[in-house]
Amino acid sequence: MNNRRYTGNRKTNETEIDISFNIDGKGEGKIETGIGFFDHMLQQFKKHGLMDLDLQAKGDLEVDFHHTVEDVGIVMGKALNEALGNKEGIKRYATVFTPMDEALSMVSIDISGRPYLHFDVSFNGERTGNFEVQLVEEFFRAFVFNAGITLHAKSLYGKNDHHIIESLFKCLGRVLDEATVIDLRIEGVRSTKGSL
Repeated sequence: MNNRRYTGNRKTNETEIDISFNIDGKGEGKIETGIGFFDHMLQQFKKHGLMDLDLQAKGDLEVDFHHTVEDVGIVMGKALNEALGNKEGIKRYATVFTPMDEALSMVSIDISGRPYLHFDVSFNGERTGNFEVQLVEEFFRAFVFNAGITLHAKSLYGKNDHHIIESLFKCLGRVLDEATVIDLRIEGVRSTKGSL
């Protein structure tokens, strides 16, 4: 379990991202994307998922936040996939409900090797602060497809968009914490096919 880590870099004409990721962490690490609200959400992800995450991103924020948010999702998804290795012994499945004041969200995951996202979330406005709420789905999609996981995210209810988004990011961290746990009863991978 001590080796479930990944360190890497991704550079394009739009963004440059450095990441250090440890599945079996304590929720520590420094995050700097240049987008305050997004940093806050990623802090929630790592703290509640008990995963160490150091992430520095420089993007074309003068254009908008889209490229940075999407590319961070890509890098984090690849980091998770690489850190999991052959996925032997992991629980694979988990479903978590997480409240944030009046908002309640659910995230269900299968670390399947088959990327699929179902995102059933409605927001009440276009922005929270200067952050476009539609970018939350873009992050989740980039993360899911690069991690190679099946993920269903649903907001059951909520009025405050900040609370809805925060409950989703906390959910994402918590569900990954549960699904990536090593269960000593599992020999190899948890699949009748013998691989994930």
